[in-house]
Amino acid sequence: MTKEITRLFDFAYYQLENYNLPKAFNTKYQGKWVATSTKEFVDKANAISRGLLKLGVKPGDKIAVISTTNRTEWNILDVGVLQIGAINIPIYPTINEDDFEYIFNHAEVTHCFLSDKDLFKKINSIKNKVPTLQNIYSFDIVKGCENWEEVVTLGEDKSIQPEVEKLKDSVKTDDLATIIYTSGTTGTPKGVMLSHKNVVTNVIDCMPRLPLELGKITALSFLPVCHIFERMLHYLYQFSGTSLYFAEGMDKIGENIKEVKPQFMSVVPRLLEKVYEGIIAKGAQLTGIKRLLFYWALDLGLKYEPFGANGWWYEFKLKIANKLIFSKWREALGGNLEIMVSGSAALQPRLARVFTAAKMTILEGYGLTETSPVISVNMIKKGMFKIGTIGKTIDNVEVKIAEDGEILVKGPNIMLGYYKDAERTASVMSGEYFHTGDKGEFDADGFLLITGRKKEIFKTSGGKYISPALLENEMKQSRFIEQILVIGDGQKMPAALIQPNFQFLREWSKRKHEPVLESNEDLIKNPIILKRIQKEIDKGNKSFGKWETIKVFELTPDIWSVDNGLLTPTMKPKRKEIIAKYQHLYNKIYEL
Repeated sequence: MTKEITRLFDFAYYQLENYNLPKAFNTKYQGKWVATSTKEFVDKANAISRGLLKLGVKPGDKIAVISTTNRTEWNILDVGVLQIGAINIPIYPTINEDDFEYIFNHAEVTHCFLSDKDLFKKINSIKNKVPTLQNIYSFDIVKGCENWEEVVTLGEDKSIQPEVEKLKDSVKTDDLATIIYTSGTTGTPKGVMLSHKNVVTNVIDCMPRLPLELGKITALSFLPVCHIFERMLHYLYQFSGTSLYFAEGMDKIGENIKEVKPQFMSVVPRLLEKVYEGIIAKGAQLTGIKRLLFYWALDLGLKYEPFGANGWWYEFKLKIANKLIFSKWREALGGNLEIMVSGSAALQPRLARVFTAAKMTILEGYGLTETSPVISVNMIKKGMFKIGTIGKTIDNVEVKIAEDGEILVKGPNIMLGYYKDAERTASVMSGEYFHTGDKGEFDADGFLLITGRKKEIFKTSGGKYISPALLENEMKQSRFIEQILVIGDGQKMPAALIQPNFQFLREWSKRKHEPVLESNEDLIKNPIILKRIQKEIDKGNKSFGKWETIKVFELTPDIWSVDNGLLTPTMKPKRKEIIAKYQHLYNKIYEL
C-alpha cells in the first residue's frame, strides 16, 4: 500500500482504509475534547473540496490557512485544498500586518481561512491591499466574518464529487503542494516550494526511525503546524494510525498532557529546558532523605549512556532511581510519555541523557524547511542512537560535507525552489546538492553533528572565528539564563545579550535573603544579581578557548517571546531583531 501514497492527501485515505480511527483528530472547544473519526475527517475534507469548487477555486489557486493554535479544521482544510490541485499557503499567526500583506500579494492568495477574531482583524485590515483576495473565512464564530462551515454547507451537494475525484486523479506527485514562507535575510520572507513528493518521501523515509506501535499510539501536538516539522509529523500520524490531540496553547501544555496522556510528542529544546527547570525547582524544595534521593537520581540520569554502556551496576541503580524518583517525573507528564522527537535547534546532551534515563527517550533530529524537513534523526536501535548527535541520515537522503564544513544534501526531499526567486534558489542549489548553511561533521560511527550555523559564525576584529550557537547552548544550561544571544561580529571580543530567568532570580533572591525586587528593570541592575550571573558565564566559558569566551554581557528587562517578535515560532532567538531592539546595549558593550 505504501507505494500508492504519492500525494499528501493519500495519507488520510490510507488511514481510513487501514485504521478508521474513532478519535483520529481531537480538539478542545469550550473546555471539552471533541473527537473527529477518520471517516468524518475524510467526509468533511471532501465537502470542503466541493465547497471550494463552487466558490470557483481552481487547481493552482493559493489558499492561505492561518491558525493561532493547532486544530482539526486546519488538517481538514489541508486535504480539501490539496486534493483539488490548489496550493496550501500556511502562515505563522504571529507575524505583523506588513508581512501578511507581502505574503498574500507575493503568493497571490485567493481565499483565506483563519482561526479567530484577532487574526480576522489583522487580515481584514490588509484585505483592500490584496487585489487577488476574494474571501476570508473563520473557524471560530467571528462578527463580520464568514464562517468556514458555510463552505462545508456549500459542499453538501455530492453531485459534484465526480469532479473532485477527477481533479484528485490529476494531481501528480511532482506537483507543487505548498509554499511555506520563512524569514529572509534581506527582510522579505522567502517562499519555500514543496511538492507532494518532497514531503511524502520524507514521511515514508522517517517512518522506520520512530518506534510507533501502529494504530495504538496517542500523540499530543503543540508546535505550529505551519512549520514543516510538525506538519510532516501530522502526515506520519495519519500513516501510522495515531490518534492526534491538539494542545490548547503553550500555556496549557502541562494541563493537556495530563488529560491526554500521550505516548509520543514532538518538542523543541526550549520546552524541554523549561520542563527540566521546573523539575529541578521542585527538587530544590525537598528536604532530608527525599532531597538526597532526588539529587542522587538526577546525578545518575546526567551520566546516562544508551544500551547499557555504563555497565550492570549503573543499570541496577537506574532501576531504583526510576522506581523512586523518575516515576514521579513521568506521572507529571501524563504517565505514558515514551518518545519525544526534538528538532529546530541544538539540544543540550544533558537533557537527552536525563529524560532518556527516566524512560522518556528524546530522539534528536535535524532538517530545514527546504528539506521537507528531516535530513537525519536518531533511532532506538543499537548503532542508531547516540546522545549529542543529530543521528544518521534517513533512507534515500545523501549528505556530504563541503571543504568549508558546510552540510550539503541531496534527495527526493529537497524543495522545488523559492517561489518567484530564481536568484535565491540558485544561491543554495548550485550543483546537485542543496547548501544548508549549517556546518557539521560525521563522527567515526557515521553520526552527524552540527558545529555551527555558517551565516551566524562571525569573525572578531582580531581575526578569530566564533560559533555563537555553541556558546549559547552551553550558557543556557544555567538556571539563571532564560535566553542568550552571543554578539561580536567585527568587534574586538565576543559578548552577550541575556534575558535572565526572572522567576528563578526572584526565587533565588528569596532563598538567599536578598530583597525581592518587583520590577525587571531594578532586578537586572542589582549588583548581587550581576555578580551571580557573571559566575554562571565564567563557568560556561571554561569549555571554550580564551579567544572565544564571553567577555562582557548586558541583561535585558523584557521577556523575549514569539509575540513580541524576538523569538521564532519554535522559540529560537531572532538575531537581527534582538540586536536592533537592544542597539543601545550593544553600543554600550562596544563603547560605540
